[in-house]
Amino acid sequence: MEASSPISIQQTPLQHHLPEPSPKPYKKSFVTTLMEAATLRTPSFKEDTYFISHLKSSEKKALQELRDKLYASYESDSECSMWGIPLLHCEEKADVILLKFLRARDFRVPDALHMLEKCLSWRKEFGADSICEEELGFKELEGVVAYMQAYDREGHPVCYNAYGVFRDKEMYERIFGDEEKLKKFLRWRVQVLERGIKLLHFKPGGVNSIIQVTDLKDMPKRELRVASNQILSLFQDNYPEMVARKIFINVPWYFSLLYSMFSPFLTQRTKSKFVISKEGNVAETLYKFIRPEDIPVQYGGLSRPSDLQNGPPKPASEFTVKGGEKVNIQIEGIEVGATITWDIVVGGWDLEYSAEFVPNAEGSYTIAVEKTRKVAPSEEAIHNSFTSREAGKMVLSVDNTASRRKKVAAYRYIVRKSTVV
Repeated sequence: MEASSPISIQQTPLQHHLPEPSPKPYKKSFVTTLMEAATLRTPSFKEDTYFISHLKSSEKKALQELRDKLYASYESDSECSMWGIPLLHCEEKADVILLKFLRARDFRVPDALHMLEKCLSWRKEFGADSICEEELGFKELEGVVAYMQAYDREGHPVCYNAYGVFRDKEMYERIFGDEEKLKKFLRWRVQVLERGIKLLHFKPGGVNSIIQVTDLKDMPKRELRVASNQILSLFQDNYPEMVARKIFINVPWYFSLLYSMFSPFLTQRTKSKFVISKEGNVAETLYKFIRPEDIPVQYGGLSRPSDLQNGPPKPASEFTVKGGEKVNIQIEGIEVGATITWDIVVGGWDLEYSAEFVPNAEGSYTIAVEKTRKVAPSEEAIHNSFTSREAGKMVLSVDNTASRRKKVAAYRYIVRKSTVV
């Protein structure tokens, strides 16, 4: 396997610019205001490093006080642990967990201790330490409703959540039809989270939290209200500071109703982790935090379920397509008999795409590998391959000249030389 020569990107600006109309004054909707507020709050959140040296003197004092109180309460309990980490030993991993509870309660030691004790009791009663090995019978939901997949740009494991499938009444009844079914679903949802937590480092300076991406498209808000409240309450009470960022995508107009429903259960620190992305901006939002080769294809990335069994994904190159612009990606140095395989995606597509092979030899004809076509916004990443009969280059074109909107995009490729001598 051999990569081809460097890639050049040619950009053709829009030839005729239409005069831009004067912006009309408008009144912001509550949803717009909420989105802007959430976006403005996002930079204010700074993830804790868990280095003791970075703590204020009052925070160090609170940590020591919590250690002492916990030891006094559980001195005879050798099984006082979480996620396999003994809490009574003054080790850095135990301190990471204790600091999570302290931060969740603004370093109020009595409140943090009470929360910690309730969590220890819940984990024992719920059987959370052994839940990852249980077979709960939700195969149809795995990889669809809630699943861990890859990492963000900073190494946090990413958990995706999508509840749109429950618009189907039969599916809803099968999963949430009665209280026992709901309890079993909640158990499965905890299992997904626990598997993600197993990927964390629990050490100062390490990766000590996950990223949550929640897709609100087609989510049946009324039907899932009970389940959503229970999931939220359970996670808030027993998994403090386990989420570094909460990214909401495909946010519909009624998000304000959901937000008002959830808001009383959320701390201000939790709200500061929110990133809100309305419908049509999914890829643009996710690319800020996650590399395109790690983002599922349905969200504008290059990751397909079949790729996950083949080891780490091949890195992709990112680029942007401005409004009124055509971008040509040239993959040069393709030899006779070589096979080139490529993936390309544009967030929200809605533009024209084509692929052609251009031979080096004079007089040879350009081959239309993929004829120019309009790619719908809902389409996923394009995957294709071509075997050359002569030396030349592949040109992938994305034409956004009919739009004024900038779009994020990514591509990757592999060139395999011919084995025929």
